Amino acid sequence: MKVKVDGWRSHIVFSSAHFIPDYERCGRLHGHSYAIHAVVEGEADEMGIVIDFGELKRAMKKIADEIDHHMIVPEKGEIEISRSNGEVEIIFGKKRYVFPEEDCIILPIDSSSAESLASYVLERIIEEMKMPENVREIEVGIDEGYGQGAWISKKMG
Repeated sequence: MKVKVDGWRSHIVFSSAHFIPDYERCGRLHGHSYAIHAVVEGEADEMGIVIDFGELKRAMKKIADEIDHHMIVPEKGEIEISRSNGEVEIIFGKKRYVFPEEDCIILPIDSSSAESLASYVLERIIEEMKMPENVREIEVGIDEGYGQGAWISKKMG
């Protein structure tokens, strides 16, 4: 059995800025209104429940709130990042950006693409909540605007 949470309809959304170095159009600073989605597959437990919707949505919302209204900076990417005096300096190619540190979220990802964000959010959801033993797989999607996104899944247990 599968259960689904649609981030648009459940208002599990965030708005953030980012850029993707070495990707011509997306290498320019820009932003999106994102949504986080989840599909959880497993056997219903003795109460007929695969996963507690409320718990899953709380975890998803917490992650969305952490990223919301921040400049997403991938710490593992092909960019130089330095922090000093309350600022984050980012250099790649001929570009140099300086942002207030409080406006940035530096994530342990290679890129700020929807694909990398989906992978990050999947792992964070698993960290945030104890997956019931009856859950076989979790799938997470990140939309960069309505109808355009990336999905990743992970088998549990």
